[in-house]
Amino acid sequence: MRKQPNSHYCFICGRRSPIGLKMSFYSTAPGEVMAEHVVPDDYQGYPGVVHGGVTAAMLDETAGRTVLANGDDQFYMTLKLEIKYRKPVPTETMLRIIGRLETTRSRRATARSEIQLQDGTILAEARAVLVEVPASLLDTADPDALGWMIQDD
Repeated sequence: MRKQPNSHYCFICGRRSPIGLKMSFYSTAPGEVMAEHVVPDDYQGYPGVVHGGVTAAMLDETAGRTVLANGDDQFYMTLKLEIKYRKPVPTETMLRIIGRLETTRSRRATARSEIQLQDGTILAEARAVLVEVPASLLDTADPDALGWMIQDD
């Protein structure tokens, strides 16, 4: 497993975000990424259940990181995200979040991601269509503000 970079203020992985989840991601194989995380009760929609929007954000981030796990240094953003909520995602419980790259073609990719309990029960899953972040957007970004680097937990 190889640890992936984090940014400073990303809601999912940002280490400096005062409201973010501060998740860590690991490349586990070409095109595959994994995280294990406990979502605090602060992010619930119903008592003891992770808010659906937070669940979606976790699935989205994981799908996007599959391209990094494939050795591509280009940033991708989500064009389309389809989610199936199978069971309530519990707060205060260790979760496993897995992403797998399906296809890459030109400046597009497709990936799947899922949130599981430690026993492998699938709680939510997503399919994402990803596109390369336009160079014009990256050219105006401040790399120091992004803070994209491998950071300690």
